[in-house]
Amino acid sequence: MGRASNGGKVCALGVAGVLAGTVLVGCGDDTGDGARDSSAGASTREDGTQAVRSAYDRTAEEDTARVRLQVRTSAQGASETANGQGAVDLDDGDSVMTLTVQGQRIEQRVVDQVLYQKMPNGQAPGGKPWIKIDLAKISAQQGAGDRSMSDPAQSAAYAKAITDKDVAKKGTATIDGVETTRYRVSVDVAKLPGGDALRRQVGPTLPMDVWLDEEGRMRRQQIDMTLKAAPASTERSATDSSSSPQRVTVRTVTDFTDFGTEVEADAPPAGQVTDMTGKALEQGKKRS
Repeated sequence: MGRASNGGKVCALGVAGVLAGTVLVGCGDDTGDGARDSSAGASTREDGTQAVRSAYDRTAEEDTARVRLQVRTSAQGASETANGQGAVDLDDGDSVMTLTVQGQRIEQRVVDQVLYQKMPNGQAPGGKPWIKIDLAKISAQQGAGDRSMSDPAQSAAYAKAITDKDVAKKGTATIDGVETTRYRVSVDVAKLPGGDALRRQVGPTLPMDVWLDEEGRMRRQQIDMTLKAAPASTERSATDSSSSPQRVTVRTVTDFTDFGTEVEADAPPAGQVTDMTGKALEQGKKRS
């Protein structure tokens, strides 16, 4: 399979993971930059930390929002960009999205922690237009229990674990005509649900930036991760450098607008869906 195709697969996985919950990875306990001993610096950090902690609650209190997503994935000198837009229920994580990956449109829904994707041009396996993956089962396999970091309703619990050294103010910016303040957070991966497995893929920390409006709501979230992808073939000689784990970098940017928008996320008819949960669980075991 060609390099571009592999990149597209990575993009699609990244999009699926983020859109399952949108307000997600930033919900971990974090360690970050900017520790100083001065009382003025400490006060500034505490203000920033409280702002970021509160942002998850204040954003979720809006119940719903329109979201715009971009996932840029780079590996082996090539890169792919996937874009998405739609609406999300910030309380239960249901969402309706349209994704564009390698010029092809994919319809995506998350309903009751089940991810559905309608692949273009009959590309879904099983001769049916839709595939589904039970995100709750994937989370359980990762040791995250039945509610995971892909559940926005849990975000506040993780956000409250941030300490006063975790957040640094990085200036201001206008996003969609709204004035925002930007903060940098270093996420402690080990403290995320399923963190032990995730840590083996991405390392101990994830850098994250959030942009908050004057009401303390999140308007943009950017997550950068570098993960180790399995080599293309496990049958190659250990001396073959191409069999070494590959580095894949993923930048995910999510914008939030139109709070209070209507979200209608319905599961497609069962007869039109192929269940890919088992396949996803098998892949998870191989990576663990």
